[in-house]
Amino acid sequence: MAGADETVFLFDVDNTLLDNDRVEADIGAHVEELFGAVGRDRFWAIFEALRGEFGFANYLGTVQRFRLEALQDPRVLGLSSFLLGYPFARRVYPRALEALAHVRRFGRTVILSDGDAVFQPHKIRRAGIWDAVEGRVLIYVHKERMLEDVQHHYPGQRYVMVDDKPGILAAMKEIWGTRLTTVFAQQGHYARASQGIASHPRPDMTVEHVAQLTDCNYSDFALSA
Repeated sequence: MAGADETVFLFDVDNTLLDNDRVEADIGAHVEELFGAVGRDRFWAIFEALRGEFGFANYLGTVQRFRLEALQDPRVLGLSSFLLGYPFARRVYPRALEALAHVRRFGRTVILSDGDAVFQPHKIRRAGIWDAVEGRVLIYVHKERMLEDVQHHYPGQRYVMVDDKPGILAAMKEIWGTRLTTVFAQQGHYARASQGIASHPRPDMTVEHVAQLTDCNYSDFALSA
């Protein structure tokens, strides 16, 4: 197919391919079971503080700092086991891996995610997403600022970005312009929070579920050409 070797399909992970809201709900429930509602709220307060400090979701760092406040409580040591053993494959959105396989016919598929250097790649592997894109995985802090590096690793004439955050899509569009087709996946709490807010340019495409990409042809992704 003409153009297939020239297009790179970039996919976010959390709430794009994987239901991270469900993951966080399970983590919160587990922490509450062990430490009660007060402990759960403290865990998430630390989590948000570290997110503001580092710019990404730092789950293992949260456990470390939570432990410092409960050094005499051996139950804290089980939190890391819960996180590392979590069945992420169960939280992959229905037909998300099928969507990756479908658009692979039109160009290379690449994971473009924000996160830490340990837990995020672990999560992507455990979910089966790493193998689904044959190891083409990039993880940054503020990925929208790293597009030059993305191009270095995966050069292409055109790019397609699938993400649940309109702000990320808008920032990338501002840099890449018509080389980029933005696809807004209306999944997860970030997507719901953005509804009715006109602060960002309209994405080129909008899908309610990532599974809808299995119905798309290559021409559907050339909207901004």
